[in-house]
Amino acid sequence: MEGKLFFMIISMLVVWCSTSVNSQSVGSPPISSPAPAPAPEHVNLTHLLSYAGPFHTFLNYLEKTKVLETFQNQANNTEEGITIFAPTDDAFSKLKNPSLSNLTDDQIKSVLLFHALSHYYSLSDFKNLSEMSPVMTYAGGQYTLNFTDVSGDVSIDSGWTKTKVSSSVVATDPIAVYEIKNVLLPEAIFGAGIPPTAAPAPAPHIAPSADTPVADVGGSNSSPKSSPSSSCKISNLGILTQLILAIASGVVLMFS
Repeated sequence: MEGKLFFMIISMLVVWCSTSVNSQSVGSPPISSPAPAPAPEHVNLTHLLSYAGPFHTFLNYLEKTKVLETFQNQANNTEEGITIFAPTDDAFSKLKNPSLSNLTDDQIKSVLLFHALSHYYSLSDFKNLSEMSPVMTYAGGQYTLNFTDVSGDVSIDSGWTKTKVSSSVVATDPIAVYEIKNVLLPEAIFGAGIPPTAAPAPAPHIAPSADTPVADVGGSNSSPKSSPSSSCKISNLGILTQLILAIASGVVLMFS
């Protein structure tokens, strides 16, 4: 009897221990925290404009005026991003009249800011921009651009400059850089109206040669006049002829 009771107690202890162990070993799996989203790549405009195309003049202006820092801050530290229209080196070299050399430092800075929009726009967004025109640029205020999108062919009009988006250098949020063939000149600086064209060169003055007859100043008849001496000679020759004929007639009568 005592042996059965001891066996029952031992069995109960074994069951209780196994239940406790199982309850400790079986549990909810640990929750793994999701991996952090990768941070957006830092935009380096200096590297981009140096190697992506012939934008060295544009980059030099951006660096001298500190506008490069403004553009990079907009691209890297805002949710809006930035859209930049980058003129080629040829666009600056053919810019003769008007010239940027006559502008103040603040005006040059405004011209550079005029080449950017404070938002990222892909090529497909220009259709909407054309309907919203004029669109304010990064320069703000009266510095606006007009866009026209015809079947993906994007044209830009600043009032002084008309150009087209020739290619997309980069268009990945948060930055878009588009190549243009002309420098965008704002009306807010250069004034309204059609840009002046160069005046035609004056016709060269050709001096008359020594053999060229000079017109009669008095307005008289241009036909040459016979000199008095020539008239006198002709008159004397006629009298002499008549005298010879008279003598010859007299001689003939004498011998007839």
